[in-house]
Amino acid sequence: MANENIKVNTAPAVEEDAVGSAEDIDAIMKKYDRESNTRYWEGKPKAVISYLLAAFAVLMIYMNLFANWDERVRRSLFVGIVIVLVFLVYPAKKGNTKVNHVPIYDLVLMVLGSGAYFYFVINFKEIISHATRISTLEVFVGVIGILVLMEACRRSVGVPILFVVTFFIGYAFWAGFDQGRSFMQILKSVVYNLFYTTGGVIGTPIGVCSTYIALFIMFGAFLEATGISEFFIQLANSIAGASTGGPAKVAVISSALCGMVSGSSVGNTVTTGSVTIPLMKKTGYKGEFAGAVEAAASTGGQIMPPIMGAAAFLMAEMVGVQYSEIAFRAIFPALLYFTGIFITVHLEAKRLGLKGISKEDLPKFFPLFIKQGYLLIPLIALVVMVMKGYTMSRSAVFATLLAILVSIPNKETRMNPKRFVAALETGGKNTLSVAVACGVAGIIAGVVTMTGLGQILISAIVGVAGDRVIIALFLTMLTCIVLGMGVPTTANYIIMATTCAPILVNGMGVNPIAANMFVFYFGIVADITPPVALAAYAGSAIAKSNPMKTAFNASRLAIAAFLVPYIFAMNPAMLFIDAGVLDVILIVVTSLVGLFGVAGGLGGYMVAEMNVIQRLMAVFGGIFMLIPGAVTDVIGVIVIVLCCVWQLASKKKKAMI
Repeated sequence: MANENIKVNTAPAVEEDAVGSAEDIDAIMKKYDRESNTRYWEGKPKAVISYLLAAFAVLMIYMNLFANWDERVRRSLFVGIVIVLVFLVYPAKKGNTKVNHVPIYDLVLMVLGSGAYFYFVINFKEIISHATRISTLEVFVGVIGILVLMEACRRSVGVPILFVVTFFIGYAFWAGFDQGRSFMQILKSVVYNLFYTTGGVIGTPIGVCSTYIALFIMFGAFLEATGISEFFIQLANSIAGASTGGPAKVAVISSALCGMVSGSSVGNTVTTGSVTIPLMKKTGYKGEFAGAVEAAASTGGQIMPPIMGAAAFLMAEMVGVQYSEIAFRAIFPALLYFTGIFITVHLEAKRLGLKGISKEDLPKFFPLFIKQGYLLIPLIALVVMVMKGYTMSRSAVFATLLAILVSIPNKETRMNPKRFVAALETGGKNTLSVAVACGVAGIIAGVVTMTGLGQILISAIVGVAGDRVIIALFLTMLTCIVLGMGVPTTANYIIMATTCAPILVNGMGVNPIAANMFVFYFGIVADITPPVALAAYAGSAIAKSNPMKTAFNASRLAIAAFLVPYIFAMNPAMLFIDAGVLDVILIVVTSLVGLFGVAGGLGGYMVAEMNVIQRLMAVFGGIFMLIPGAVTDVIGVIVIVLCCVWQLASKKKKAMI
């Protein structure tokens, strides 16, 4: 694709240094993505670390397909190994430049932290035999295990989640003191529940991570090695590159496809944004808008079925339904999310008079699909196998084997021993941050269970909201955005499902799937919502634009993510729950028209430039269309039509003058 041949209409030329260079992008990843802040290894030490990570990936396959260990032993062993690798891969602070160096204090923490979990594995039968009567030594071991896990989380995930978990642990102690218990009694209770039972660190989050998520991450690493991301970008170019404002639409499509597999809003923003953001700026979009488009679309990849950044598997486990049902229910909300962004970038391009990329510089869809469409086989096979009832572990492993096979036709991606080990290494490394985040999320879930905090939260919000569901939804939304700041997708959802979803399900009677989708959406949009909008900040760094303006633009672009969850929470027909075919068709049509109105009103352009009154009309008309119901639909249609007629009349009047 020749960037220099892009046809530009009214857009000014963009200088080469107006976007981030390769070095800038690497710095961006290190700044906004904790997983990129790794130690520097060279020579034989680098090879040793690589083989250790690859061996970890192989061990995960063995544990899931062949081992028949007690679940508590398997999970504790998994966490212990993760801690060893985290301290070998991640330094204590950013900016570490020493080559082949691990400080003594890191080695000590690594041994103590992993040793705590290995101690539980070795003495498992003895520890469970005396139940809650754990010894002073076992309390000490548990404290070390929890604290070192939190330090591992700080290194590989970030600080925000630690503030949350510290608050919850502090609450557990406060609740104990409030009951008149001594410090040692509380400490023993907290350590026992959070370290030695499946209600804490080695609870459901780690259980799901060490099975479905870990194997899925490995599948993603092998799939990425086939070059599928480049295929997605080229495919998006062939579909939308030549249309009005083509590069921005390419960013939306490619980010949706790449993001559902990557599981990282920031990583996806940087990966696809390094290609799409320069094109958008060269076409004529402002940097704040270009960075926002990529950030909003990349964040939306996490809600894109069938994969949903691995959260679909977790949601199925938490709600207690089949994975296929979660993927099916998520289709329409995701469609609305991306359609909303698509409409906004189209209207912005029309307002600015921007054109797309010259067709001569773009790949043709059918030749491209015929030549490289086989890369989709592993992804399709994974979904089909899971939907047919195969276990997710076996499905992920089989799909990984298919990814190896489809790499063969391309010499550049063909899986030789070196690339095979590299893909295993990537899979093992990418599992680390998710694993420690899931372990910490398990602590939060454990505190909620052992203290009854969940019921207290339900009572508090229901007490404020009364029987008004909309107020409970609003308060829950604020909670999700705060708790979701800077937290990876999977751990993000676990925290939301543990603390916030029960408020809606048990307190307000919201459908369980709708409630879990609601909290998941608002946990995810924390990545583009100021003040901790990591994906938006990464996009702004590539576009060299104002970070806060980029974040606000991203929030505006993702307006569907702020509106649609309210709709399906109050009327789950949008999730195809208790809805007939005609109901679904009506919802699709009215929602799309509603999004057109909202996007036009917020952007200030539908069929012509809009004044303040017209913009307000469009927004309110669009919102009425999004609310299910015949009366609201009729009102919305009338308002939007009147708004369009008014704009056309104003446009005609100006033309005559």
